[in-house]
Amino acid sequence: MTGLPTRTLGDLTVSALGVGAMVLSPGMYGEIDDATGEAALRAAVDAGATLVDTSDGYGADGHNERLVGRALAPVRDEVAIATKFGMRIPDGEPGHRFEVGLEFGELAVNADPRLVRGYAERSLRELGTDRIDLYYPHFPDPEVPIEDTVGAVAELVAAGTVRHLGLSNVDAATLRRAHAVYPVSAVQAQWAMWHRPDHDLLEAADELGVGLVAWSPLGSGFLTGQVADLGEGDFRRNIDRFAHLAANNDRYAPVRSIADELGLTPAQLALAWLLHQHPHVVPIPGSRTPAHIVENLDAARVRLGDDELARVDAALAAFRPEGVVDVFGSAS
Repeated sequence: MTGLPTRTLGDLTVSALGVGAMVLSPGMYGEIDDATGEAALRAAVDAGATLVDTSDGYGADGHNERLVGRALAPVRDEVAIATKFGMRIPDGEPGHRFEVGLEFGELAVNADPRLVRGYAERSLRELGTDRIDLYYPHFPDPEVPIEDTVGAVAELVAAGTVRHLGLSNVDAATLRRAHAVYPVSAVQAQWAMWHRPDHDLLEAADELGVGLVAWSPLGSGFLTGQVADLGEGDFRRNIDRFAHLAANNDRYAPVRSIADELGLTPAQLALAWLLHQHPHVVPIPGSRTPAHIVENLDAARVRLGDDELARVDAALAAFRPEGVVDVFGSAS
């Protein structure tokens, strides 16, 4: 394993760039076989990634967790596994529906504290491990106080089956309420060149000593500069900004030009720029291609000077993509 620079999420030390495993299950990004997914994860670990992010809701019936567990079994003690709960609801239990916007309409979650231990035990089985290093409720449950959900996770920490508590897709007020019950190590939020988290959330995280995990740091692949069209079954067909793909690619050209001048891929520039935005942000890009994974992780070693950052910021200020930024309906 090649070492990468590290960052801290609360008391958890991980590589400055992690890996998002969602893309490695069939479905949202089209078809993929398990051998390809496992090879991608092994390449990530070999290149120095020590944080892998999954969820009980990725893939069909726990597929993504099982894939991650198999791929990481030989190096389990060298890698922190983060997973999420609440979207794969047991039969007979209600789904608490909430609006996510755009074509996705509603999703359902259940973070009832009486279910949390069962969620964790199921994820431990799927992952083939004896502990979860970072455990998040995937979304705040509109019908369950966050304090109750966090209290249930705190019991798992005390039992040793969970090492650290995280939150995902929450606002600043929810983070503060949760942290008052039990220390939150990380909050996961969308953060990329075309979308920044709410300032109040960043301020609260700084104040509380909570790390930041950036999901979709490459804009669902757009910021790689390599997405020209989308295949059948690709969920990005439902994302507004991908409906304007050709126009947005043209508008993104100045940023790609800066990457070329610096000898970087657009993805490397997007990740390096993000790493320079905050000392405790850990992006979790996903890719199905080992070569791209290694390239992406190399961005953790890129140092951008003040003049280079200013040039990128100026190009981004002029970058006005068409469409709403994300699947949860927040505009940038």
